[in-house]
Amino acid sequence: MRRLGHALAGLAALVCVLLSLALLGIVVPRAADRDFPPAGTATGRTAVYLAANPIHTDILLPATPEMLARFGFLARDGLPLDHPDLATIVVGWGGRAFYTQTPTWADLTMDAVWRSVTLDRSVLHVSLGGRVSEEQPGLLRLDLSDAAFAALVGFVEESFEPGADGTPRVLPGAAYGAFDRFYEARGRFNLLLGCNTWTAAALRAAGLPTGLWSPLPPSLLWGLRLHAPVATSS
Repeated sequence: MRRLGHALAGLAALVCVLLSLALLGIVVPRAADRDFPPAGTATGRTAVYLAANPIHTDILLPATPEMLARFGFLARDGLPLDHPDLATIVVGWGGRAFYTQTPTWADLTMDAVWRSVTLDRSVLHVSLGGRVSEEQPGLLRLDLSDAAFAALVGFVEESFEPGADGTPRVLPGAAYGAFDRFYEARGRFNLLLGCNTWTAAALRAAGLPTGLWSPLPPSLLWGLRLHAPVATSS
């Protein structure tokens, strides 16, 4: 019983430490990589969105002609960029095993969990989306100047691991359906530096300060609202 008590006390202490770190990760700011003028009529303005579920965030880019040209490799890999309902390009970064093997929680395996807890290769998931409804739960709008938006897109593009021809390398046979693909990505994944910390880094590249550490969607979103209220006010 004494050993059990010590184990429970140790577990409780660990939980308290993690909760304290998570709280500090929200309230302590992490500066943007560079400053951009606020979005407005003088500098141009582009709306992008963050889509969050309980464990993951995606960045929704507008499917403008310019973006479709820059992501033209998606058509090469079988995605219908001429679809009449296409309005957004949805991008997320994550661990290869967990991301590619777990389209639903019912598909979760111990291998995917173990690789996420330790260290895994990373992938980028790119999918085609329709029009955005701002009433959708878990959706946050960010208003960026044209320069900030260009920096965000540049960060996303630099996250792809290119093949011999210089274009992103698709993972053959890895997709959830007809409107998405997985690509090799730069960087390694684990639970402490995972998908949401990548999203936070992308936003800092676009001139938005975040919380110091954003391991989960709530910590990322709360940190943005605290440290970048102008961009998240609409």
